[in-house]
Amino acid sequence: MVTVLTNAKVFDGTRFLPGRRDVVVDGEVVTAIVEAGQGSHNAADTFVDCDGKTVVPGFIDCHVHLTSTGAAATSAFHDPFSLQFYSSVKHMEETLRAGVTTVRDAGGTDLGAKVAVDTGVVRGPRLTIAVNIMSQTGGHGDFHLVSGSEAPMLAAHPGRPSGVADGLEGVQRKVRELLRAGADHIKICSTGGVLSPRDDPRHPQYTEAEIAVIVAEAAAQGAHVMSHAQGAAGIKNAVRAGVRSIEHGIYLDEESIDLMLEHGTFLVPTLQAPQAVIKAAEAGLPLPPAVVAKAHAVTEHHLVAVTRAHEAGVRIAMGTDAGVGPHGENLEEISLLADTGMSTAEALASGTSVAADLLGLDNVGRVAEGALADLVVISGDLSTEDVRGIEDRVESVYLGGTLV
Repeated sequence: MVTVLTNAKVFDGTRFLPGRRDVVVDGEVVTAIVEAGQGSHNAADTFVDCDGKTVVPGFIDCHVHLTSTGAAATSAFHDPFSLQFYSSVKHMEETLRAGVTTVRDAGGTDLGAKVAVDTGVVRGPRLTIAVNIMSQTGGHGDFHLVSGSEAPMLAAHPGRPSGVADGLEGVQRKVRELLRAGADHIKICSTGGVLSPRDDPRHPQYTEAEIAVIVAEAAAQGAHVMSHAQGAAGIKNAVRAGVRSIEHGIYLDEESIDLMLEHGTFLVPTLQAPQAVIKAAEAGLPLPPAVVAKAHAVTEHHLVAVTRAHEAGVRIAMGTDAGVGPHGENLEEISLLADTGMSTAEALASGTSVAADLLGLDNVGRVAEGALADLVVISGDLSTEDVRGIEDRVESVYLGGTLV
């Protein structure tokens, strides 16, 4: 079946194409982007009038947690264990309808979910998965409580090994376990975090030597490493050790930024994440006071750090940390990136072509001949209008040429 999106303004992943265009989709791929009116004259084709609208590539969210339900969620302590997996089906549907057609899950989603999407058992965005989060003992990803109990968030099960490991041999073994479980990439914590009450986002976790072993072991299997890294010392350790991306980057300093430029390291800011914690607390949801205080403390630093990174030329890819905040509000991150000084084209590229480059994918994140027809139709002409509020302007979503 051929579908022609006609008379549209087109952002191809890097720039706005001049004039109006027809985007021709045959099956799962884009076969042509031509001047408006030249796409097809076959009456049997399906024509979608996009006058006054913008066609952009399907967005890529480089940091989500599809099995998580919010920063203040306590349901994991009393819900049936398997409910998280059924809930993730709803989260995937919400994510897809929001215009996100590919995600990099940063911990929680196992291989079964990916296979279910790939085989059509459930509907969701294209998935790459970390399975679980690697953390040192007592680190941001260690959910052992001072009461002696284990918090059920990201609890180990046969498809999701525990991510806690220490020492050079220990972390090497853990990477192998996660890859055996189906991980496409490895997620580590090289600093403390906001949601873990007893550590500090500014403090480093994992030594540079441990991170280097993790990176080398992942690379041997064709995988990259993403690092939860908020404080400058832990960011520098991770960058020097060769991680592919820094997640959050709240306390980036000039040396950190210079190192990222030198090593070609991507930044995935997740500006939504600390704001989601604050919103949850303001709504009266139960969060430890220490967590709320940390969220407030990092917000201003976060925006300044990302602004400086952008001005310096660090490649910034969209990520939301959805699962800390609500699923399905992913494109709010584009609006927040615009607040760092990004142009509309730069903000859109962060969620399309730049994100695809981070993930090493050449068939998504662009509107181009031969690319998968993952497309989003946005109301209005984004080439002349403010990109802020894009999350409320999604009119239709196509995944592999199929209307979602």
